[in-house]
Amino acid sequence: MRSSAFAPLFVGAVLLTWMLLPTTHAADTPHPVKVFILAGQSNMQGQGVVSMDDPKNYNGGKGNLVWSMEHSASKDMMRHLRNADGSWAERDDVTIRYKVKDKVRQGKLTVGYTGYGGSSHIGPELEFGNVIGDFIDEPVLLIKTAWGGKSLYVDFRPPSAGGDTGPYYTQMIAEVREGLADLGDRPYELAGFVWMQGWNDMINKDATAEYAANLKHLIHDIRAEFKSPDLPVVVGELGNGGPAKPGTGMDTFRKAQRAGVEGVPHAKFVETQTCARPAEMSPNVGHGHHWFGNAESYFLVGDALGHGMIELLKK
Repeated sequence: MRSSAFAPLFVGAVLLTWMLLPTTHAADTPHPVKVFILAGQSNMQGQGVVSMDDPKNYNGGKGNLVWSMEHSASKDMMRHLRNADGSWAERDDVTIRYKVKDKVRQGKLTVGYTGYGGSSHIGPELEFGNVIGDFIDEPVLLIKTAWGGKSLYVDFRPPSAGGDTGPYYTQMIAEVREGLADLGDRPYELAGFVWMQGWNDMINKDATAEYAANLKHLIHDIRAEFKSPDLPVVVGELGNGGPAKPGTGMDTFRKAQRAGVEGVPHAKFVETQTCARPAEMSPNVGHGHHWFGNAESYFLVGDALGHGMIELLKK
C-alpha cells in the first residue's frame, strides 16, 4: 500500500493537469437567438410620427413621439426610449431586420425601422421588442416583413386557403428565410409570429366573410412551413378608431379576427382599440387608417402585442 503522504501530491498533480487541458465551458457556447416574425400591412410597417411638427401637415407635433413622451398618458412608460443625453436608446440584446424595396436594414432595436427609412417613424416593433427583450434572457431577433395596402384575401393568401397563393405570402416566407440565413451557424429558435393586418380585408365584404378561415389557414401554413407546430401566434386587433359601433364593417371585421384565432392552440387575439387616440391629438388628422400617425398608439399596440406573446411563452 502506498503511503498516504503521497496523496496530496497526487491530487495536486491531477488537478493541475485538468486545469491545463482545453475545455469547453457553457459560457463559450452562444445562447440560441430567439426569433420573432412581425408581419402584416401598413400598420405593422409603422406610421407613428417621431418628431415632425409642422403646424399644417403634422398638427404642430401633437401626438408625435417627442410630444407623447412629455404630455401623453403613457409618458412614464416611455422613459426607456431615450438616453439621458436625449438620443434614442438602442438595445444590445434585441436586434431587428427589415427589408424595404430590396434594401435590408438591420441592427440594434431603436426608432426608425419603418418603410420610410431614417428615424422619422415607429411601428409596433419598437415596444414589442422592448417588452420581449426585458422578458427573455437570450438575445432576440425581430424579422419584420410588411407591406402597405395588402389583403389576406389575395396578397397574403396562404396556400391551404385554396386558389392562388398570394405573392406577399411567398415574399414573407422568403424574407424570413433570408433573415434566418443571416444568422449563419448561430443557433436559433423560432419563438413567435405576430400578425398585424386587416384594413384592406375590412373594406371588402367578400374578404371579411372569408377572413376567419383564411387566418386559420395562415397560422397553419406558417407553422408547417417552419416545422413548428406549436409556434406561438399573436394576432393584433384592427383597433383603429377605438370602440366600433355594433353592426358596422369594423365591428364585423374585428369579430372575424377573433374567430380566426378561436380554437387554435397557442394562438391569442390581442385587443388594441384602447390604444386609439383622437385625431385632434394626433399628427396626421386625416389618416384614421393609420391611427392618425399617433406615436403613443403604436407604442401601446407594441406593448399589448408583447405582453400577449409573453402570456403564450409562459404556457
